[in-house]
Amino acid sequence: MKLTAYCMKTKQKDVPFVGKPELMKTKTGGFILKGQDKDGNKMSAIVSKDTANEAIKLKLVTQI
Repeated sequence: MKLTAYCMKTKQKDVPFVGKPELMKTKTGGFILKGQDKDGNKMSAIVSKDTANEAIKLKLVTQI
């Protein structure tokens, strides 16, 4: 499983996160990944509950 996001600065799709991205739960119950790409640009991605649970199980994220 590879966690990727859209980089707003470079306008590239499916850019992989460097290190462990942070997984946050929103007020409405959704999940957001926040992290950085290889150039240090901040990225975020909205993910499903299934993807979030799988990432937690595989220890690919840091939970907040």
